[in-house]
Amino acid sequence: MKVLITRKLPGEPEKLLKKNGFKVSVYKEDKAIPRGEFLEKIKDADAVLSLLTEKIDKEAIDNFSKCKIVANCAVGYNNIDIAYAKERKLIVTNTPYVLTDATADLTVALILACVRRLREGEQMMRENKFDGWKPNMLLGFDLKGKTVGIIGAGRIGRATARRLKGFGVKIIYFDRKKRDEFETEFLSTRVNLKELMKQSDIISVHLPLSKETHHIINKENLSLMKKSAIIVNTSRGDILEEKALIRLLKQKKIFAAGFDVYENEPNINPDLRTLENVFLLPHIGSATVETRAAMALLAANNIINVLNGKEPITPV
Repeated sequence: MKVLITRKLPGEPEKLLKKNGFKVSVYKEDKAIPRGEFLEKIKDADAVLSLLTEKIDKEAIDNFSKCKIVANCAVGYNNIDIAYAKERKLIVTNTPYVLTDATADLTVALILACVRRLREGEQMMRENKFDGWKPNMLLGFDLKGKTVGIIGAGRIGRATARRLKGFGVKIIYFDRKKRDEFETEFLSTRVNLKELMKQSDIISVHLPLSKETHHIINKENLSLMKKSAIIVNTSRGDILEEKALIRLLKQKKIFAAGFDVYENEPNINPDLRTLENVFLLPHIGSATVETRAAMALLAANNIINVLNGKEPITPV
């Protein structure tokens, strides 16, 4: 049976798949596989190990002649038409759990970068503009005593809250359902989104992208933020109405923002590059050697199970 891997990945999942008797094809270039080539290669694949860069839409699914599983090497799966996949009895899996800690670590790094104005300080040093200590230079603010609003209290939201708890913050959250364990662990209260936007000094976004969450943090909600507040997004860019957030940043109506994801990724709104009060990262939430290898191997093991007639490990 044939397996297509759409990019060379850490952890060498191709070796594991070959060891289990599968014929493996890997797109070797470190960029998204061209659409035409992808549609051609999937025609005779029994399984596809895909990334967020591959659009598994109706056209792609119709091109499968014998594919049993698409193993998405990501926790998100907004690149896949799940409803049509289900209709065609195509199994879809993702890679939850293994990237929780890495993404939560990066979220806290972004928060600290924003509240302590690290980008401005680092740029000052690189441009040789530091001419000595000054009492009012690059003043940020303490985390202790601040209110952190977690938008999406799932695995990553909870891991982020756990890390921030050590800084002495108060934690509130917004989620579509009540999270009893979250509330018990962090002595936290569930609030509606508008209240969270109003009350929070720091807002951290951890929602999956869906029709319901697209632009859920819109112009109206963003306008409720405190002038001293920051917002950090390590989930999906389309959850935020990015242009509205940029306007607030330009007008200094909020303190700062941290981005790891963007609305039109990899195309970034050029205004973001000109703003001093933003910290920009290139979608590296899960980018540790250990995490990316674990993601790739989990995706490969999902394929091994399904092609051997067993249940997938992490089905969507």
